[in-house]
Amino acid sequence: MLDSRLPLALDGGGLEWPAEGLIAVFGPPADADLDGIPKDRAEIIQDFYPANAAWQARGYSVALNSGDAYSAAVVCLPRAKLEARAMIAEACALSDGIVVIDGQKTDGIEGILKAMKARVTVHGPITKAHGKLFWIEAPAADCFADWEAGPELTEGGFWTAPGVFSADGVDLASALLADELPEKLGKQVCDLGAGWGFLSAHVLTREDVEAVHLVEANNMALECARRNVTDPRAEFHWADATDWAPSVKMDTVVMNPPFHVGRAAEPQIGQAFVASAARLLAPQGHLWMVANRHLPYEAELKTRFAQVEEIGGDARFKLFHASRPLRKRR
Repeated sequence: MLDSRLPLALDGGGLEWPAEGLIAVFGPPADADLDGIPKDRAEIIQDFYPANAAWQARGYSVALNSGDAYSAAVVCLPRAKLEARAMIAEACALSDGIVVIDGQKTDGIEGILKAMKARVTVHGPITKAHGKLFWIEAPAADCFADWEAGPELTEGGFWTAPGVFSADGVDLASALLADELPEKLGKQVCDLGAGWGFLSAHVLTREDVEAVHLVEANNMALECARRNVTDPRAEFHWADATDWAPSVKMDTVVMNPPFHVGRAAEPQIGQAFVASAARLLAPQGHLWMVANRHLPYEAELKTRFAQVEEIGGDARFKLFHASRPLRKRR
């Protein structure tokens, strides 16, 4: 946790910020404590919509993408190894000075530390709370240029990127759902948590569809979706699927909702997606959904829809069709 290690590094640990200039903070969790980084000099780089909005609400300067140059940078490691390396490469390319790396053991901080020590002089580490913080002094863009990464075309013909869900190819659960979707889906369709656009691409094979709304909180995933789904009927929304509000009601919602932010399963996320689907749909609208078989979504579906049926799946996943969303009485 950054807030437990950064103060130690700044208070006698050898870390000092430059006298002036912006300090970029890459990927901090929405609830992180940035004590030790002057608020008026911090710029949060965060492409996950809920976290981006939370930092803005806290009064910080927030950017979707990094700017041209910073006097220092802090990288909060994500879980995905290739995404973490790409973030470090970007920080090194844009910082004129110190680059701080912080992460938990479960985020792969040990491997990152070892790999960076093999290339540059590393200061620290500060070890506490099951994680480590360390830093490099001088700009080292050339040392980590090979860690840069962005959207790439997979062998399956889709664009994905490090850190994006199912970056290695088509997710099996989404493939199961795509095979079960009916031919008639209505005019207005929403793909909640659209990822890099696999389900939307299938929906757009239906001629009667007038618009597919891809709603995705991860901006990199949405950028991949723009490359994968080039049909002019596609509309892209960088937003939180649980509170996104379109101007018209949807005829159909399709979704393979996420069920964790960290490592532990958090079924309340998928339950919030179910509630959002019911809110977005027209009175005779339909939800088509796939979920891990062990997750408890049936009760929430029956609370939100008049008709709910399990329509198939396999040993790992279950498919649902729900219709006629229930409206809360005033």
